[in-house]
Amino acid sequence: MCIYIFLFFLGFCVFSEDVFLTCRQPFIVANYRRLQLMRFAVEQINNSTQLLPGVTLGYEIFDLCSDTRSFPGILDFISVNESVRPWHQLQPLPGNMTSKVISVIGTYSSTKTRTLAPILTMDFIPLVNYGSSSSAFSEKVKYPSIMRTVLPNQQMIEAMVTILLHFRWHWVAFLFDNGEYSTDGADLFLKKIKDTEICLAYSDEVNANTNFSEMFQKIDTQKINVVIIFAPGRTASMVIQAAINLKISKKVWMATDAWAFNRKLLEMSKIDSIGTVIGIIQPESEIPGFHDFLYSLQNISGQGEERVCSQMCNCRQLTTEEIVAADPAYSFPVYSAVYVVAHALHNLLQCESGQCNTSTTVYPYMVLAELKTSNFTLLNKTIKFDENGDPEFGFYSIVFWNNEEAEEVGFFKMYPFVDYYINSTKIQWYTNGKVSVPTSLCSQDCPVGSAKLQNGIHTCCFDCIVCLNGTYINTTADPYTCVNCFATEWSTTASTSCRPRSVEFISFEDTAAMVTLFGTVVVRSAGGPMCFLILGCLCLCSVSVFFYFGKPQEAFCILRLLPFVLFYTVCLACFVVRSFQIVSIFKIGAKYPSVQRWWMKYHGQWLVIAVAFILQVLLMLISYTSVPPKLYNETVLYPEQIVLACDINRAAVIGSLILCATLCLLCFVFSYMGKELPKNYNEAKAITFCLLLLALTWVIFATIFILYRGKHLQTLNALAVLSSLYSFLLWYFLPKCCIILFQPEKNTPQYFQGLIQSYTKTISQ
Repeated sequence: MCIYIFLFFLGFCVFSEDVFLTCRQPFIVANYRRLQLMRFAVEQINNSTQLLPGVTLGYEIFDLCSDTRSFPGILDFISVNESVRPWHQLQPLPGNMTSKVISVIGTYSSTKTRTLAPILTMDFIPLVNYGSSSSAFSEKVKYPSIMRTVLPNQQMIEAMVTILLHFRWHWVAFLFDNGEYSTDGADLFLKKIKDTEICLAYSDEVNANTNFSEMFQKIDTQKINVVIIFAPGRTASMVIQAAINLKISKKVWMATDAWAFNRKLLEMSKIDSIGTVIGIIQPESEIPGFHDFLYSLQNISGQGEERVCSQMCNCRQLTTEEIVAADPAYSFPVYSAVYVVAHALHNLLQCESGQCNTSTTVYPYMVLAELKTSNFTLLNKTIKFDENGDPEFGFYSIVFWNNEEAEEVGFFKMYPFVDYYINSTKIQWYTNGKVSVPTSLCSQDCPVGSAKLQNGIHTCCFDCIVCLNGTYINTTADPYTCVNCFATEWSTTASTSCRPRSVEFISFEDTAAMVTLFGTVVVRSAGGPMCFLILGCLCLCSVSVFFYFGKPQEAFCILRLLPFVLFYTVCLACFVVRSFQIVSIFKIGAKYPSVQRWWMKYHGQWLVIAVAFILQVLLMLISYTSVPPKLYNETVLYPEQIVLACDINRAAVIGSLILCATLCLLCFVFSYMGKELPKNYNEAKAITFCLLLLALTWVIFATIFILYRGKHLQTLNALAVLSSLYSFLLWYFLPKCCIILFQPEKNTPQYFQGLIQSYTKTISQ
């Protein structure tokens, strides 16, 4: 039983002028080597007793020298009885009404594959491709019958971008031709680098008419040091030759598998002068027995009965050594393409038992279905395909051109997961060791703690802006924005992160707190009933000092102000009354006895104190109801700290403060009126001195409050409260205690009456 496989091949010889289908292309030894590898694979399968026993694979191989001239041969192969079936007839025809082939292997070019694939699809003839890597063929809606053993362009681009990012080459040029392979690569590259740090600084389509001098001048002007050539070998040769002629140097050239193993380029004169060449290739696979097969060939020169081409051609002398040394790229894809078809036939013909069922009729669509489920081992590689007909096997080798050899320096694998390795120490850069790795950047990296400010259309071109205090830069998330720290964090200039602020407040265990709280002892009262009231209020005022320490709470914020303001108002009202009474005794009583009698009759002193207390209660109630004090975190003045404090609305408490200020003013007025009273019994002067100390205390605190907002402000506030209390305790009550203890003769009603009578006689004279 003989089954035909239709094998395509591209451009390995020059057709003679006397051939009807005349066309000229250069003889390509690498393509001829692949032709022989196809032959070797078929003969190896036919000689096997395991894969297809009793079945012989037939084939025809011919050269496609152009797209249009390939149509007659294709139509002849898919025709049945010299006619092509209509599209609507999807099922195979009965009997001998079948096409001549069950599968097609090829072609090498993506452009030619795009041309031929729709024709083969009409009969669902599977096309197993070994060289067309365009991403278009992964679209099964358009190309349902294409399977391929070559890795698609998507993976080549992914490997290429990985290398660029690995060496931090962010400013690159991309050269391509107008073929399907190149234009597809250019489109994929643009999509892949969209969200990366790589910028396409220059892109151009090259051909025989390209002005290479102008092109390289633009590349040099933009200081691009990495040039990607995503094109077939013939186009790459033009670019490299032009670079040598124009003495282009100090560049890194990235080669695809289409030309990374090109022997003519590797051996080209002065190839080392252009810089460093890094290639991405499908690694050369040793095919056991293939070299022996080549050496066994006879008459391969094209002279005699056996011809090198399927048409007549004038070919030069060709030695076996030249074929063996030719570009080995795509060797395994070619070899595995033949075996994929053979294994599909193995399953369809039920050859597991050691003998194939030759009575089974095999149709192309059956082979296609079987190809999709391929899963076998070939040369220690598991051969299978994904849902798009792309191979789930194989990897890329990363090579460095070193003295006419492509030396392997790393790899890039896709299966079963993405992994890569590059041994940079093996690469001899064109910098001759002065720089470990060449750079290709539009702008140098920003210093640590600086954000990028894009300069122009490319994200790779930027200025650097230092992030200020309270901001930081996270280059991984967004290298273009200085991010504000949270309120509980802080940062210095040029920071890459924020640090938590330390929480500051005066605890009860603090030395300053302990000293301050020790000063709030209760002083025993002395004197009349009003003295009891004053001392009691001073004691109640001292309660507020306890709430300036410890971690603030909302209740603390209220109790810091409420006891002090409320009860200190009573104290001030008491001193207003006492100041007035002294003046009344020595002055008003003598001149206006009726006023004194009214004052005594209606207990005017208690009436004034009660009015002041009730008024202050109302003012505090309005203040705390409308805008109550609340917790406040001071984060502006001290970026590294969070000072816990209380926020008291000044506008809300202005009424209470005005009332206290008014009482102080009345004390001063009555004290001034009593400046000529007897020296030995002049409380007005003592009160005046106390008020001066009070005013001085709060002026000093207000000044500190403006200049300083740290945690010790709470201690200073508590000390100001204590100073307000001790100004009366020490300078008003202490002299009284001295009179009681050390001058008891002055603490009698008779002494006081004598002072009044003496003062009355003096003012009446």
